[in-house]
Amino acid sequence: MTYQNKFTFLTHHVEILRSSYLHWTGKSFFDKGITHENAVEALFVAPFAVLSHGIGGDPIFNYGNQRALDIFEMSWEEFTVLPSRLSAETVNQKERVKLLDAVGKHGYINNYSGIRISKSGRRFMIHDATVWNLMTPEGQFYGQAALIRDWKYL
Repeated sequence: MTYQNKFTFLTHHVEILRSSYLHWTGKSFFDKGITHENAVEALFVAPFAVLSHGIGGDPIFNYGNQRALDIFEMSWEEFTVLPSRLSAETVNQKERVKLLDAVGKHGYINNYSGIRISKSGRRFMIHDATVWNLMTPEGQFYGQAALIRDWKYL
């Protein structure tokens, strides 16, 4: 992906992340002062993790801010080719599917907790996460995202 294509994707994608989060939760990622122009950088360096996957039978992660990349111990290039189901160990994948089904039905959930695994095999517990459906401005389903404020390596 060229720099210009990546920048265009990120600008569009971050706006969908922000607007969908606001739609479902009534909250913003940031305090006032973050504009559309600086939202891409502000979200990428935020003190909380945000990640998302697209649509399809085996969705692939299409976004992870720096905090998410750090937690999962991956580069952008590694993370954005990973099927999101592989973020959970096999024994925890049924729980993950139930979570995503609930989000699909209700639009979002708060207070999610669950175990995930990093590239190196480090397991970590997510606490109090929000998971929500992503929608385009036209109302099309675009994927799902998570905001993780608290986690702990096990």
